[in-house]
Amino acid sequence: MKADVKNFTPDIGRVYLVGAGPGDPELLTLRAVRLLKQADVIVYDNLVSDGVLAFVSPSAERIYAGKRRNEHTLRQEQINTLLVKLASEGKQVVRLKGGDPFIFGRGGEELQTLAGSGVAFEVVPGVTAASGVSSYAGIPLTHRDYAQCCLFVTGHLKDGTADLDWPSLVRLNQTVVIYMGLGGLPEICRQMVAHGASPELPIAVVQDGSLPTQKVVTGALSNMAERVAQAGLKSPCLTIIGEVVKLHQELAWFEQVKSTVAS
Repeated sequence: MKADVKNFTPDIGRVYLVGAGPGDPELLTLRAVRLLKQADVIVYDNLVSDGVLAFVSPSAERIYAGKRRNEHTLRQEQINTLLVKLASEGKQVVRLKGGDPFIFGRGGEELQTLAGSGVAFEVVPGVTAASGVSSYAGIPLTHRDYAQCCLFVTGHLKDGTADLDWPSLVRLNQTVVIYMGLGGLPEICRQMVAHGASPELPIAVVQDGSLPTQKVVTGALSNMAERVAQAGLKSPCLTIIGEVVKLHQELAWFEQVKSTVAS
């Protein structure tokens, strides 16, 4: 599906599902920036940073549709209906989601509703949290000496539980990245050890990845829950588990950048 992003088609509504990346506005795609500057309406999530929203046209309507743990401004069904309504009014709508909208972002669910309602849409990918946050934390997700594959999982399922496929998470020579896993971290660590992972397997939890407020806490499965509690980390956080976490201290380039800027 082709579209001229410089000139929206008048009177024909369309929804642009746009990935906002992990937080640093400089990680936005050029296409995302163009759309943010020209859209009539922005429907955005909790994980979209202020720096990203700074690209939005002052004349655009902003609708916050954020979700936090046990706190939803709008239910998913309401968001789906809202997008259809706005586009049906002939508006150019940017549905802005943190990270990439097709990786634990419910973008597919929203597009299914649009498709079923005959609403035109396009997708603009974003840098997903797994790659963006790990890069800013100096933790490569793959490395020939440590991990030959990488597994992305969500820390809680649709019903709110953390009943994950534990045997797949404890395989050797892989990196596991857990989205939205802070609340269930003690159980995640306990279950991984119970299913055969070494208690000394390295793990990192990153808060506010790619932003100036980024915090990285490292440890092992055996002590990570305690370390995170002592550090007072709060969502949004990303959890990275695997031998590659050992490289954090050596490759933590963003900490050096922050120190230089602060001085």
